[in-house]
Amino acid sequence: MIRFSSRQRVALGETLRELANFAAAALVFGQFVGQGSPSWSPFIAGIVFWLAVVWLGLLMEGNY
Repeated sequence: MIRFSSRQRVALGETLRELANFAAAALVFGQFVGQGSPSWSPFIAGIVFWLAVVWLGLLMEGNY
């Protein structure tokens, strides 16, 4: 099992939250930028992925 120091956990938590923001931008906002009609499945998947990864990031930091 990998053991992280508190500084490493904070860095990993922040990185995971940034990753969640990029994924949400690609999946959610990309639906409105792309050509054609927006699809609901990537929109919902982006929101669910964002919630899961932000929660994981906060869990890693010890804020949840």
